[in-house]
Amino acid sequence: MTQRLWELARLFLKMGATVFGGPAVYIAAMQRETVERRDWLSREAFLDLLGVTYLLPGPNAVEMANHVGFRRAGILGCLVAGTAFTLPAALISGMLAWVYVEFGDLPEIKPLLLGIKPVVLGIVFAAVCRLAKSALKNWQAVAIAAGVAAVPLAGVDEVLALLAGSLIGVALLRCTRRSNDGPRPGPTAGAMATATTAGAASTAKASGVLVASAGAAPVLAAGMVVLPLWKLGLFFLEIGAVLYGSGYVLAAYLHGGLVNAPSWLSDQPLLTEQQLLDAVAIGQITPGPLISTVTFVGYLLAGVPGAAVATVAILVPSFVLVMLVSPWVARLRRWRWAGLFLDAVTAASIGLTAAVLFALGRGTLLDVPSWLMAVAAAVVTLRWDVAPLWLVAAGATAGHFFCQAAT
Repeated sequence: MTQRLWELARLFLKMGATVFGGPAVYIAAMQRETVERRDWLSREAFLDLLGVTYLLPGPNAVEMANHVGFRRAGILGCLVAGTAFTLPAALISGMLAWVYVEFGDLPEIKPLLLGIKPVVLGIVFAAVCRLAKSALKNWQAVAIAAGVAAVPLAGVDEVLALLAGSLIGVALLRCTRRSNDGPRPGPTAGAMATATTAGAASTAKASGVLVASAGAAPVLAAGMVVLPLWKLGLFFLEIGAVLYGSGYVLAAYLHGGLVNAPSWLSDQPLLTEQQLLDAVAIGQITPGPLISTVTFVGYLLAGVPGAAVATVAILVPSFVLVMLVSPWVARLRRWRWAGLFLDAVTAASIGLTAAVLFALGRGTLLDVPSWLMAVAAAVVTLRWDVAPLWLVAAGATAGHFFCQAAT
């Protein structure tokens, strides 16, 4: 057992520290390492776990690491694999948060950063378009996405919007399919894996973004708002228990609880929209899962203790769910309602991500140059296979150019 735990720790520490590119890349790396190179799982077993992962709330890549660890060495294996996979990204993100707070508002940095935020928005928009193209294939899915997108814009809690939209969507899809060809059987492992990879690939195109921190004044770190650690932990525990979709859906939850006010956390905003966009961008520069964005946010809210509490709290549900569900994977995969719920929650996640994209765009796209950069980034991302790193570098250069032209 000790040997297996050590093997899991070495493998997932290496992947967590070296693999960039989003969930699709992480999962592909796990498949190569655990199925092809080490023969820990059969291909069929890996696909089963991948399909069930997409049905569970939480970060998909982390849950896959948890599943592999559980299959390899039980509960301890689950804990070791998931922790090893997320630790490098959390540490790097925490260090970047410190740099952001200490140096992010330097005047000489601002010109470069003015072009990064619009580029990030363009890349996220392209990711939403790709996911929508593969998931919104009928009017029911479009209706679910549109309804969930409209609700947060009216000031309703994003978590409630996603849950309500998913449940209503299940009923809508169920009634429609019953009236047509009868109930559709639950998805096969291969079909669910295809859906997972398609959704993850859309977010992979938006990975690798450089640090964006224009106006990164350390408002919260300076103590203007005191947030108890238990409230911070409870907030991220709630998100971890209901998080579906890409890492950008996480931005919607953060927007609803930390940017909008009042909320149960505070009667005033805890983050600005600029800081939230910076958190998304900084979380992407790290290897490993995008969930490390919460480490950055936690540091802004409560320093090192906040970073630790936020990171642990959002991951706890994924560990618990994997430990509960993994022994029942084969039976859950054949459940007829699983396919309906998968379709509904995917459509709802797209709508929620579109809503937060709109909200962030209102605070970023304030002039013609920013619109041009955002549109260019979206078009290039959709049309050509250009690494986001180069797009962000181009955005920083353009931001510097426009700043000099303005002066």
